[in-house]
Amino acid sequence: MAADCIRIAIIGGGLAGASLANALIRIPQLAVHVFESAPEFSERGAAVGLACNAQQALQQFIPSASELLGRAGAVPMRSSRAMIGSGPQAGSFVCDVGGGEVAEAALVVHRASLLRELLEPLPRESLHANKSVEHITATEGGVQIRFRDGQEDTFDAVVGADGVFSTVRKHVVGADEWTGTPSGFWDCRNLVPYDKARKIIGDEFFELDRQYGWAGDGAYFLHDVLENKTMVQCIMSGVEKESPPDRIRALTRPYLEELLRGWGPIAKKMLDLLLDQPNPEAYSSWEHKKTSTYANGRVCIVGDAAHAMTPWQGAGAGQAIEDAMVLGALLGGISRPADIDVAFRAFDAVRRPRSQRIMDSSRGTGQIMCGQDPDVRMDVGELRQALDSRWDVIRNLDMKEHQEKALKMMRRLQAI
Repeated sequence: MAADCIRIAIIGGGLAGASLANALIRIPQLAVHVFESAPEFSERGAAVGLACNAQQALQQFIPSASELLGRAGAVPMRSSRAMIGSGPQAGSFVCDVGGGEVAEAALVVHRASLLRELLEPLPRESLHANKSVEHITATEGGVQIRFRDGQEDTFDAVVGADGVFSTVRKHVVGADEWTGTPSGFWDCRNLVPYDKARKIIGDEFFELDRQYGWAGDGAYFLHDVLENKTMVQCIMSGVEKESPPDRIRALTRPYLEELLRGWGPIAKKMLDLLLDQPNPEAYSSWEHKKTSTYANGRVCIVGDAAHAMTPWQGAGAGQAIEDAMVLGALLGGISRPADIDVAFRAFDAVRRPRSQRIMDSSRGTGQIMCGQDPDVRMDVGELRQALDSRWDVIRNLDMKEHQEKALKMMRRLQAI
């Protein structure tokens, strides 16, 4: 690497940071380092969904993306089938979201497995675990990072991929806009062996590799297949009318059974699977309801640090991958540190409106699925009308055009 290369620090080694690192290591003028605060690079949670937009974005900077996803055990989902779980129409089919040929199908993949494959191509010397950021300072020559272990280093640019409680975000947007806020939902997850889940839920729900979501009063269930059809992800989500004192709290069967009064047979089946773990817990979902900017000088934020969102449309990981694609294209189009500011401003101008729209759509989808939308009852016709085209905003975007829009924006800003 040439001595005058552009040094980039990525803070956060989860899916967002690892995706961005893959997009940047292919650019010869960049020297990339990834810093993870945990003792090792890891991901919390069971699985993520990657719709066609996310797969296409990944393909833009990892040509062998399909092979990578295959090694991670990704399973194609023919569709996500919406069902009604509670009330007089419990057990009724609503609609299929997505669908079509397997080549166009969304994928479900275990978070840890996907992260493992994303980390594999990265040079070991560029990965630094147990490095927690204490402070970030903009300097005349770049950005200085002070780590909690006392180390200090200066980079030409810093990208925060450090999650919903991002330290880098505080530098970008300020203390009054820094922290996430409760979204009004919680979730509990468990991974169950495929044969066990199929026996309890029923053979008819495993005839095709399809995700099932069960909408109902005050709660929602989801189950889908992953890890090359060896495991099934089971999720329950519930409504939080008020923010709980603890973000993580224990769940008990009596509490859940009372919550699910009026639900059909699927509720007991899913509870049996979800509670079959040592310490079932509810995790409050937090989000950034609005963000004024993703960039401040030579510092920017991506992934959950920029746009933490609810999981209702399975779009969070895909948006992080789109971030990586666009930022990779922009930084690949500069040759000197002085242009970083313009690249980051172009990234903000193109990515923030799209992510904000999807974030708002996701929250609204959760309200519909849990019976909290006053205009949509637990009725097949009303739910079908509300959900049928709701994912179009996520899927119907050409990734190459999205990249080109960002590059045109950067050129326009450079000309000012």
